[in-house]
Amino acid sequence: MAGLSRSLAIATACGLLLAAGTVGAAGKAPKHLKKDAGGPAVEAIYTDSGPEPLLAKVFDAIEANRLDVAMQQTEMLIKAYPNFRLAHLVKGDLLLARSRPLMSFGEGGGPAAGEKIADLRDEAIVRLKGYRTKPPADYVPRYLLQMHPEQKHAVVVDTQKSRLYLYQNDNGTPRFIADYYISQGKLGAEKAREGDKKTPIGVYHVTSSLPRQKLTDFYGSGAFPINYPNDWDKRQGRNGHGIWLHGTPSDTFSRPPKASDGCVVLANQDLDSLSKSLQVGLTPVIISNSIEWLSLDDWQNERSSLLKVIEEWRQDWESRDVGHYARHYSHKFNADGQTYQGWVEQKRKVNAGKSWIKVGTGNISMFRNPGKEEHVVVTFEQDYRSSNLSNQMKKRQYWIKEGGHWKIVFEGAA
Repeated sequence: MAGLSRSLAIATACGLLLAAGTVGAAGKAPKHLKKDAGGPAVEAIYTDSGPEPLLAKVFDAIEANRLDVAMQQTEMLIKAYPNFRLAHLVKGDLLLARSRPLMSFGEGGGPAAGEKIADLRDEAIVRLKGYRTKPPADYVPRYLLQMHPEQKHAVVVDTQKSRLYLYQNDNGTPRFIADYYISQGKLGAEKAREGDKKTPIGVYHVTSSLPRQKLTDFYGSGAFPINYPNDWDKRQGRNGHGIWLHGTPSDTFSRPPKASDGCVVLANQDLDSLSKSLQVGLTPVIISNSIEWLSLDDWQNERSSLLKVIEEWRQDWESRDVGHYARHYSHKFNADGQTYQGWVEQKRKVNAGKSWIKVGTGNISMFRNPGKEEHVVVTFEQDYRSSNLSNQMKKRQYWIKEGGHWKIVFEGAA
């Protein structure tokens, strides 16, 4: 028992049991019970949080000095996730603790495994913290201002917590349905250039689906490219390519929190589960350094105020009053190489030849950028009709806050 107490002190210093001790009401997952043949009801493995529920039980048992229970839970963990290296390392520590005091976390991995043990320690910390500190059920990410009806789900990634959250579009309101552990870029987030080994921050969407058969084993069960760099990234001078959501090699359950060249990496079973909710060309993927959460009331107020501004823009366009219409555009706006002033003059000439304009805006989606640059990405189906021209297009606008007012800084075909 003295050996176990010593190992507990070391583990606590590493932050593992500190993470395991941050249980809150929001972190409680629902329990599912099943019956073994001829035996009592036992807790089944949670299907929405991967190995975290069992992993948390392991550290809870260690913290309570219940070494045998911890070993039983670890065996269950390994049986459920045979390639989960962290579970095997914990088992090695538990076995070693029976014979002598442990001086540090991961001694069961052997003296030559220092870097790998550090990676697994980091993984344990972020997994447990992510599992124990889920957001309250009545709060939503600030960025999901509006999904249009065809967008069934949205993905929000928190790089600091190494966590991916999946939300369902419930008649316009985002509803949390699952979360998963993820790995990000080796050098963190805020990608700016090719080869910087960072994960981008911003508003993106899934552009295609690449099945396992078209990939090497490195990408696991599949991959979903996203549209980095987007129009905003390009305007900021960012470059690079090949940012995907993808899986892990067949012999690897998960990778350390910072292990990719910029992609967002999930365990294969998590990617398989997530893939059922991803729609090519539709599903937004919002990647943030740290998610801002809003109560549903605050979220609704922010959403309504922006929808009001967009409606005012639409009405002012229909009015053919170029002065009122142009007030919705930033002086930094440019279109096809024209300055703001040149664009305004062209609009005056065009509108002078029209007797009426009607503009329809359907299937509006609005996603707030999670980065330092405050803007909202607005996409909609535009139905433009006038006395001498009619056309339909899918349009994307970038709105920024300027002098306390929302202004369009860029727009074009989506």
